[in-house]
Formats: sequence, structure tokens, C-alpha cells
Amino acid sequence: MEKNVDANPLFPVFFRTDKVKILIVGGGAVGTEKVSAILKHCPDARIRVVAPEIREEILDLKKKHEGLDLVYKLYDRSDLLSFNLVISATCFTELNAQVQKDCNEASILCNIADTPERCDFYMCSVVTKGDLKIAISTNGKSPTMAKRIREWMEDLLPASLQQVLDNLHQLREKMKGDFESKVQQLDALTEVMKKRDE
Repeated sequence: MEKNVDANPLFPVFFRTDKVKILIVGGGAVGTEKVSAILKHCPDARIRVVAPEIREEILDLKKKHEGLDLVYKLYDRSDLLSFNLVISATCFTELNAQVQKDCNEASILCNIADTPERCDFYMCSVVTKGDLKIAISTNGKSPTMAKRIREWMEDLLPASLQQVLDNLHQLREKMKGDFESKVQQLDALTEVMKKRDE
């Protein structure tokens, strides 16, 4: 089969951070950015940071988030035990490579910060409007562009969107029929969203 060089291999998913455990290797600037990003969207996430030194900003986050665990030590393979996702957020290339190798051997998904070719998954830019979350990725090519698109979409989507979602949820709960029938009814109700003013 011929490989499509233009294909984007990413498949977006949303992890239930109340059900998965995340290990972050590195407590410096990049580690701080990753911890902050996860907790911003998932305040109850279960995260462990492993590093010999951990920045003050992470210590401040620890005071507000019970699920954040800090371990002051150098990384070793045993740190992976019981974790589902790993982010290596250090400035040490050899350490990041070792984390990736250990994760691959243990069948654990890993992200090596700022090194797209070593990642099993990317951290994306996220638009949040109540229960609506939209993930934006540029396939690792330009996080800055993903950020700008996020800002644009946040301004574009109305604040009343949560009420619309709540109303649709209530309607769905009251509908009769099987799954396919409910999907068809909801599709008909939301068809108006596809139409643009002429």
C-alpha cells in the first residue's frame, strides 16, 4: 500500500484525567507549563512530578490541587509503575530519550516536550466553553498557531453555548427510541446550526 505523505496521523481523544494517572519528569520551566496546562483544564487530575528540583510555581499549584504529588529525586524506570501517560519535560536530551525508551518498552504513551518526532501524543491547545471542549493541533508544527486559533474561537463562540448544551441534554434524556433514532432526532433539531445567514 502506497503511503500518503500528506496524511495527518493524529486521532484526537479526550482522556478522563480522573481515571488516568500522569507522570511528569522534570520540575523546571517546561514541567511547570505542562502541570499548569493540565490542571487548568482538569483540576482534579492525578499528576506526579519527579525531579531533583521543583519550581516554586509547581509548589504553589500543589497547595490548591490534592491530586498533585511531588517527588524530589532523579528519574529511574521504576517511576513509571502504575502510570498511564508520561510527559518528559526536561532540557536533557539523553534523559528524555531514556524516558521514551522506557515508556515504549512498558507500552506507556509518552510525550517528549518540544520533540514532536519522539511523541506518542501531543499536548494541544484547548477551547473551553462550559462542557464544550475543542482540541486544536498543528501536528507539532506550530503551537503558536494553535494558540492563536484557540483565542479566535474563544471570542467567536457565544457565552450562551452552555445553556444550549444543557437544553439538548435534557431533550436527549426525554427522547424515546434506540440510539440511532435519538441521533436522527437530535440531528434534525441541530440542523439549523449548519445554516448561515445569507
